[in-house]
Amino acid sequence: MELEKMEAAIEAVLFTMGDAVEVSKLAAAIDQDEETTKKIVRNLMDRYEASDRGIKIIEVENAFQLCTKAEFYENLIRVASQPRKYQLTEALLEVLSIVAYKQPITKLEIEKIRGVNSDHAVSRLVEYNLVGEVGRLNAPGRPMLFGTTDDFLRAFGVSSVADLPTISAEQVEEFQLEAEAEVEGQLTLNV
Repeated sequence: MELEKMEAAIEAVLFTMGDAVEVSKLAAAIDQDEETTKKIVRNLMDRYEASDRGIKIIEVENAFQLCTKAEFYENLIRVASQPRKYQLTEALLEVLSIVAYKQPITKLEIEKIRGVNSDHAVSRLVEYNLVGEVGRLNAPGRPMLFGTTDDFLRAFGVSSVADLPTISAEQVEEFQLEAEAEVEGQLTLNV
């Protein structure tokens, strides 16, 4: 199959599927190996970025997805109903960051870290499809394990959880000192 035909086939698959398509499936669609397929898709990505097109291809984990460029959002909502926006409160962001950095994680482990019940926050994040069940812990009661979803990666503009920013030891120590000061302040107010 010639290069133009392979690119056209990849575009057709990405357009039709709507969601992210694994590299292995794209490779099977064009009868090529995964490395060659990645090169072809990345070439397409570069061409979309270089031209004034309304679409782009993004990489999510080991998959690719065709989507609308953010700069055309206003044009899109004039035609389509406005996509539902979710409100990420501090509590939701806190739980989301815990899940992102500690996944897979149980609700009980989240609550141990936060020190408060997290049922509502986890349920809301599952509803927003930013967090999902990724399995069950092999322990009594077989509690659910939670992890981030592809929608999380898209929403925060990262290709993989490995691309999330790392926290330095100094930042961790600083956060601990702030938390201790906050707890001490609350204790003196309650006395």
